[in-house]
Amino acid sequence: MPPNAGDGLSDMEFETPQFDLTEEDLDERTSVVAVRGEIHVTTAPEFSERLNCVIEKGKTQLILDLSQVEFIDSTGLSVLLNGLRSVTRAEGRMALVCSNPTVLRLFEITKLDSTFDIRATRDEALASIRGEAAA
Repeated sequence: MPPNAGDGLSDMEFETPQFDLTEEDLDERTSVVAVRGEIHVTTAPEFSERLNCVIEKGKTQLILDLSQVEFIDSTGLSVLLNGLRSVTRAEGRMALVCSNPTVLRLFEITKLDSTFDIRATRDEALASIRGEAAA
């Protein structure tokens, strides 16, 4: 008998995780990176690579729009922390846009809500990274 015979695991098919990332350059230093879907162990490598590419292009005023993110695991949080570290080292600023209560709760539980600049809208995030008072 095959090793997984009868356990139902060998016949299971897993859905490809939902993940999409778009970039929108606002000026030579400012970019909005919008993420949709799930950020976890399966999607984090692509997220990390693409985020690092944006930062390496000199985008040190960064908005990460997570408003369409449904789930983040510890691997995803690690990518966000590494991105923040890179932007900070380049003397830039990063703000997150997040309004999903489940994702916001994750930031609260892990105490990362005090590490990241989390805003409800892109406009608020943009004002924050530019050092402006919110309109």
